[in-house]
Amino acid sequence: MADKNTEKREPRRKREKKGAAAHTVTSMKLELLITIVDRKKAEYYADLIQSLDVNMQVTAFGHGTADAKMLVYLGLAESDKAVIFSIIRQDKIKDAINMLDEKFRTIKDGKGVAFTVPFTSVIGSLIFRFLSNAKMTGKEEK
Repeated sequence: MADKNTEKREPRRKREKKGAAAHTVTSMKLELLITIVDRKKAEYYADLIQSLDVNMQVTAFGHGTADAKMLVYLGLAESDKAVIFSIIRQDKIKDAINMLDEKFRTIKDGKGVAFTVPFTSVIGSLIFRFLSNAKMTGKEEK
């Protein structure tokens, strides 16, 4: 009986190949852009980042721990900050960092910090397409 069951089942390698052929791998990668700015400027920077095809952003408000003397010493205006978490495509990061750097230097009280953290994986192709703002060009095959 055990021999009949093993004969009917496909070898494991064959099954994996069939499943693997249905999945496509893309070279477009995502990163988490973290931008820390004064709370008053949070909406401005969130709108600016969104102009780079960012579909998902979350803003968290925080309060710095530096005392008034330290803020004066560092040349910072306030300790109330906003942290903007944005999911951005890797090919847009250079544009985003350059744009943010320019705004940090030129806008009055617009100083901030921006950096990225790479994603290693995203579960689900629909979620990936949404986060990467990828437009579907045809019917999805199943």
